[in-house]
Amino acid sequence: MGVVILDGSTVRSFVADEAAFARGVDERFAALDLNGDGVLSRAELRRALETFRLFETHFGADVITPPAEVSALYDSIFEQFDTDHSGTIDREEMKRIMLAIADGLGSSPVQMVVEDQDSLLQKAVDLEAEKLAGPTGSG
Repeated sequence: MGVVILDGSTVRSFVADEAAFARGVDERFAALDLNGDGVLSRAELRRALETFRLFETHFGADVITPPAEVSALYDSIFEQFDTDHSGTIDREEMKRIMLAIADGLGSSPVQMVVEDQDSLLQKAVDLEAEKLAGPTGSG
């Protein structure tokens, strides 16, 4: 588990880097695609989404989102992004999910706890850090 700071441009930059994004998606699909069919079922996508914990804070007190609301949110995400109505999420639909996350994050930096170091958001942050660090080991 780690804490990252990102905004929508971090995620958009990751998606725009086709090679890095393809590697990241391939790795996530390999980890989440339990039956190896190359797409994510509703249950497999749910595993990925469950790495995002929904916490809200009201006047300093954490409020945990009720499980029924979380379940409805997962179902809504799946329905919205399964654009071909195949009952699965493919790599192109995963790209749309990431761009929607970028839109949701906007341009203000957000501090986020990432439980899964192999998550696509963590990979986006890592790519941005590599770009900021520039070339290493010249000599």
